[in-house]
Amino acid sequence: MGDSQAWIRGLTPACESLADDVAAALRQTDVTVLPRAPDIDHVPRVLVCGADSGGLGAVVRDLSEGGRHRLLVVAGATTAISPGSTWRLLQQGASDVLVWDGQPTARVAAARLDRWRVIDELVDSAQVRDRLIGRSPCWRAVLRRVVEVARFSTSFVLVTGASGTGKELVANLIHQLDPRPDKRDLVVLDCTTVVPTLSGSEFFGHERGAFTGAVAPRDGAVALADGGTLFLDEVGELPASLQAELLRVVQEGAYKRVGSNVWRRTRFRLVCATNRDLVAEQQAGRFRSDLYYRISAATVWLPTLAQRPDDVLPLFRHFLREFRAGEPEPQITPEVAEVLRARQYPGNVRDLRQLALQVAFRHVGDGPITPGDLPEEERPVDGRAPADPGELLDEAVRRTVAAGLGLREIRDAAAESAIRAALTQTGGRVALAARLLGVTDRALQLRRSRAAGGT
Repeated sequence: MGDSQAWIRGLTPACESLADDVAAALRQTDVTVLPRAPDIDHVPRVLVCGADSGGLGAVVRDLSEGGRHRLLVVAGATTAISPGSTWRLLQQGASDVLVWDGQPTARVAAARLDRWRVIDELVDSAQVRDRLIGRSPCWRAVLRRVVEVARFSTSFVLVTGASGTGKELVANLIHQLDPRPDKRDLVVLDCTTVVPTLSGSEFFGHERGAFTGAVAPRDGAVALADGGTLFLDEVGELPASLQAELLRVVQEGAYKRVGSNVWRRTRFRLVCATNRDLVAEQQAGRFRSDLYYRISAATVWLPTLAQRPDDVLPLFRHFLREFRAGEPEPQITPEVAEVLRARQYPGNVRDLRQLALQVAFRHVGDGPITPGDLPEEERPVDGRAPADPGELLDEAVRRTVAAGLGLREIRDAAAESAIRAALTQTGGRVALAARLLGVTDRALQLRRSRAAGGT
């Protein structure tokens, strides 16, 4: 713990003597006490309060900057903070609250500070910063949660959030930060693309001759993930029969290949993602409660882009660099920046990424991103922000409903139209079209194959 640092201040002049005692006790645990407030995020602050703690909440908000900085509140006595106010302090930005009891409390505080230091240094590292873009307090809190769960535990993790919020990126980061020294690969299985008739084989593998076309034995995802990490994307889509079989693997580490009576063993870290409310799915009888409690030993919730608006421009710049690799990074004119900040992003980060891809295709030269680089449908009308993309579809949907098409037909037709538009825009390049639509190459190819088979 010799690398840990902290800055300490008293809430009021009357608290300065206790603050000096806290500082001296922390130095004995090898914590470096800084003489002034640091200007970097990963050095914690310690706020010492006494019996007179009026205005404490406002000071907590100020020192933590709404949770950006780690802040430990040390109370001189149990009476220094009213009952129940501890929870309000945590909501206002404090990371923890301790009642001072001399050196024993100092050792507890030093352990907290050291853990926070390691987490925040990882959050600020290129390994995390370059994968999950954003510096807003909301996003920083998410990254701290992800890093702590990944590095300091081997528990199963459930990542929840709306579509396009970065769940697969989080799963990849959890695997990368996992402390197992001998861990093997990350295996990804998208539950939305698993063909129902072959789902058992996809998960558990099969023996030769288990079904028509099974010309050779094959390992499934649970075998391939042995010693590594299995990521189940959109786990809420699993049918009930597969939920029961997955539960056995999760509980006992045992499974059978399709067409076999032999039990096999596997051990992996399980990371699941879903945009569904699995609590509501349980209540509706569509998701097993016992499986839910197994896969959600740790839960990470990802905010929508609307909940982290300060990250819109940094993300947009990141995507421009990705799509214009090797070219100078262009500036963004104020008019374009204003539109980007005001725009609605129903598809969240994936939606913003698609917009950046369109702008990158249109932009030429070394100058800034200008209003003409925005697609026509993204430009303000009469000074107003662009319409929500959903509004742009309303007229077409009204026509299809009037023509007598059902919901499934409308959904399929819209998907096929989007695929054709993406392929046209990218010159038929499947990888780029999949990137534009926010899906995997395999998912796009499967969709095209099914469409061709139905014609």
